[in-house]
Amino acid sequence: MNGVGCWYDNAPMESFFGTLKAERVHHCVYRTRDEARPDLFQYIEGFYNLRRLHSSLAYVSPMAHEQLYHKQAVLA
Repeated sequence: MNGVGCWYDNAPMESFFGTLKAERVHHCVYRTRDEARPDLFQYIEGFYNLRRLHSSLAYVSPMAHEQLYHKQAVLA
């Protein structure tokens, strides 16, 4: 781990929140937090974590990456 206050520690979360705002929040109008909560949950759990292409996974979706991993584990 890095030292206290090192900006490297926050980089993954800053990247995620930047993506969340650019792809979802800035395109919607939420009147209350209670209205935003289920929509953001659906975006994160239904799209971002499953189907969105991630550069850290060689631009494949997490679901496809996991399927490839299990397929290779069976073949090994």
